[in-house]
Amino acid sequence: MMSKEKFTLHPISAVINFVKVLKEMIVPLVVVIAVNGFGGESEGWISYIIYIIYAVVLIAMLVSGIIKWKRFRYWFEEEELRIEYGLFVKKKRYIPFERIQSLNYTEGIFHRPFGLVKVKVETAGGGATKEADAELTAISKDAAEQIKKEMNLAKNKESDIFGETLQPEELVVEQQKPLFRMSQKDLLILASTSGGVGVFFSGLAVFVSQFSELIPYETIYNEIILFIRFGALLIALSVFFVLFVAWIVSVAITFINYYEFTIRVEDEEIIITRGLLEKKKITIPLSRIQGVRIVENPLRQLTGYATVIVDSAGGSLAEKDEKIRLIPLIKKHKINSIIVQIFPDYDFEPSFTRVPKRSRKFFYRLDFLWMIPVAVAVSYFFYPFGLLSLLLFPLSFLLGAWQHKTAGYWMDEKQLVLQYRLFSRVSLWVEKKRIQAMTERTTYFQKKADVSSIMTTIKSGVSGSATTIQHIEKADADSLMEWYEPAKKELGENNMLERYSEEI
Repeated sequence: MMSKEKFTLHPISAVINFVKVLKEMIVPLVVVIAVNGFGGESEGWISYIIYIIYAVVLIAMLVSGIIKWKRFRYWFEEEELRIEYGLFVKKKRYIPFERIQSLNYTEGIFHRPFGLVKVKVETAGGGATKEADAELTAISKDAAEQIKKEMNLAKNKESDIFGETLQPEELVVEQQKPLFRMSQKDLLILASTSGGVGVFFSGLAVFVSQFSELIPYETIYNEIILFIRFGALLIALSVFFVLFVAWIVSVAITFINYYEFTIRVEDEEIIITRGLLEKKKITIPLSRIQGVRIVENPLRQLTGYATVIVDSAGGSLAEKDEKIRLIPLIKKHKINSIIVQIFPDYDFEPSFTRVPKRSRKFFYRLDFLWMIPVAVAVSYFFYPFGLLSLLLFPLSFLLGAWQHKTAGYWMDEKQLVLQYRLFSRVSLWVEKKRIQAMTERTTYFQKKADVSSIMTTIKSGVSGSATTIQHIEKADADSLMEWYEPAKKELGENNMLERYSEEI
């Protein structure tokens, strides 16, 4: 029988809840201030009514955060984590320990001075919601370890049915040495080549959109026209400066997010820790891993670096953790020695079967079809500079040839490896038992060329992830379908196998 002692959150959780609400309200408040100013003497106190309302709301939010903290309790009983909470209506939630798949820890700027962590509890059946199954906003590290210990004890009792009971002292696992720790050099290279500039500009665009009604577009347009008259060099320097600043910001953000990135494997779980300002500890049960991807963008492929990503089943929509960066950046020749310790059943030295030469035309023919009217229109309306659009044809051809050269597959009795590229080269390892569906598609033109496409689907996040190898030999496609077909009988309705042709 587990202890029925009820535990509370740390008082700082009331402040954290208040800050969350404040972050959501800060943009509307700035907009209101920008539109209305700080009031006027002619209108008297009425001009400040909107700010009085905001002040009342903020005070109410602070009070509600305190009440939520006071009302929140959790305890352990009957092999369950039990939680009691609610502002006006008291709610209770019981989570069996055997259903808990992971406990994720976060140390934010409010947690670290007090030695606290935020704990997110995720279960096997909780992935369909946008939030974690349970969240303990701020508890001590000892309390977090106690939750894990109680969970291990409960799961150990279940294994007692099979005569596998461990002694209590065996449940305490010493922290293993990291399998991988990212060096400062690799972290800097990751930050420099992360492509975070696009994310920065996207975030900037979202922020600016909040003030779209206040932006004097006509004045800005006139200033730009005046600015252009100064010459192309000044424009080029300005664009370079803006991109350079955006790059510096993206480097800083990536560096902060992945600072001291380490990987450990303990008790059939992958444990990832990272972060400078907010230290995160992510736990991924090995049983949830559905596939392993090695991704090489063109720049990193040229310099011999790659990223290792795992597809994880379950998780919450809010976390968007269906694809988790297991190793954000690593020299490719070092990958096998690390991930083979995590996934010993995989063969990470495949010998790929490539798509046939006669398939090359399929990789760029459709692109040519839609580019022809676009190039003609651009060339006509923007002559002579529009003629530069004709460069799309050789570039498309080269990209298609590159994709054709990359595409391939390899399989053995238990696993399938697929390799393809859009721009980055992706190699996907997946065990046969993890494949949820396999589909063979053959169009009219593929049938004439005696080729087919194979699409495999695995669980990823709360839904699935499909990977297609296009235009392989028809005989190879048939072999893949025959290789997968026995799994349909073994695993029942969870697996699907489809063959069909499309008349195009």
